[in-house]
Amino acid sequence: MKKILFISMLLSFSIISACSDKEETPNVPNKPQEEQESKVPSKSQEEQKTNEPNKSQEAHQSHENQQEPTKANKGNTVASLTQASVLKNIKSQLNTNLPITLPKGLPISDGTLLTATTKAEVNQVEILFFESNKYLPINDPKLKNSKTATVIARLVVKQYKNAKEANEQIAFVNFSQNGGQEVDLGYNIKGYQDAGAGSLWTGWNEGRWAIETHTRTDNPEAGVKLAKQAVQFLETHMLPIPKQNGFARLDVYKSGSLIVWQDEKLVYTLDSIKEPLKALEITTAFYH
Repeated sequence: MKKILFISMLLSFSIISACSDKEETPNVPNKPQEEQESKVPSKSQEEQKTNEPNKSQEAHQSHENQQEPTKANKGNTVASLTQASVLKNIKSQLNTNLPITLPKGLPISDGTLLTATTKAEVNQVEILFFESNKYLPINDPKLKNSKTATVIARLVVKQYKNAKEANEQIAFVNFSQNGGQEVDLGYNIKGYQDAGAGSLWTGWNEGRWAIETHTRTDNPEAGVKLAKQAVQFLETHMLPIPKQNGFARLDVYKSGSLIVWQDEKLVYTLDSIKEPLKALEITTAFYH
């Protein structure tokens, strides 16, 4: 009887121990599962990590966008400084007491550099402006070779005894009083045409300036077209203010453009410019 009771108690203890182990067993893997879950990023963490490269990329793109204008401005500044230094050098090499004014800059082709030759006398200076594919100092002997550089324009400044004598060098005309066939040039400006010896001129006045285009009688529309282009250009660009008058002749055939204006006893003459509209552009660079 005691043996049966002992066996029964032993079986009960084994059953209780087994049940206890079974209940405690599920708690064992929970710890690594919790650790694994703790290593899985939450949705907000994932979004944050995903956005971090985007922020970096945006910052990089923003930096590039800020850099590009800087590079462009730097290039423009360098080009401007180069022309400014060349023009300053030209003036210093003239060795003249004449109170002349040089242009703020000249229109040159991309990739070329400005240079010049100078000649000075007592009452006159002459500057021949060139554009060159490589650097050439002012008055470099190589500039005598047309293959080395291309002439942009020639500037001659001459001093006369008085303003009256200087004014006599200017072929100023009041075209409205001179007569001729009226032509509408736009911007409320009237031109007047006059023909003779196979040539046709279309002239008009802007302030103290008398301006005319030249063509041949067998190509009359070309003169009017050039006049309209010049009027349009001068709506946004200023010619130097002459004291007392100025005269500009723009040649359709790129062979005889001439611009002359007076500054008291000084007379400025620009020629050797092939493109007529470029002649106007160079002249407006003298406006200060």
